Amino acid sequence: MDDSIDPAIKEEGLAALGDVFDAIGPRLLRMVDFRLDPRLSGRVEPEDIIQEAYLETAKRIEEFRAKPTVSFFVWVRQITWQCLIAVQRRHFGEMRSPKREVRYAAGQHSRAHFSIARQLIGAVTSPSQQAIREEQVNLLRKSLDGMDETDREVLALRHFEHLTNTEVAETLELSTTAASNRYVRALARLGEILASLPEFASNSSGSVE
Repeated sequence: MDDSIDPAIKEEGLAALGDVFDAIGPRLLRMVDFRLDPRLSGRVEPEDIIQEAYLETAKRIEEFRAKPTVSFFVWVRQITWQCLIAVQRRHFGEMRSPKREVRYAAGQHSRAHFSIARQLIGAVTSPSQQAIREEQVNLLRKSLDGMDETDREVLALRHFEHLTNTEVAETLELSTTAASNRYVRALARLGEILASLPEFASNSSGSVE
């Protein structure tokens, strides 16, 4: 992460936002690609969500400047996450009540196992084998269900979104030591899960190293 980003935002605010988004945009896009519900593939462009996040960030940037509690990237990632959830709710018609919205948001945070499964299966299965592919995704997803939810999220953030350990700690409100320990534990658990699945045990491209 570019250490000059936070000082630039704190000193220049909105004037620096365009350049900053150019710098962090690919990282935000990686998150959206990873988290976007596959049912919306072809219906929602990840770049449109990033644009929504940019506009929302521009409106709220003084909040960050007034009282920054995390790095600017982590703050913008959260805004982007909120935009992604809002888009998915609009498409699935799930904006019905405050309680339902809370359940929806909580469910989205626990869906990392879907995204992890898709990413790992995609690495070892030809797109032409769609039926087999979906069966493997479901099998791997069920196996990932047994992983501690926070460990699973740490794994998603570190291994698939490529956040630093400090950024993971900020995102999940953990100490850096706890975030690091959870990542090591999650990698070990994922290795055990993959070793139990024939498709991965016999295919070196399924490695998580």
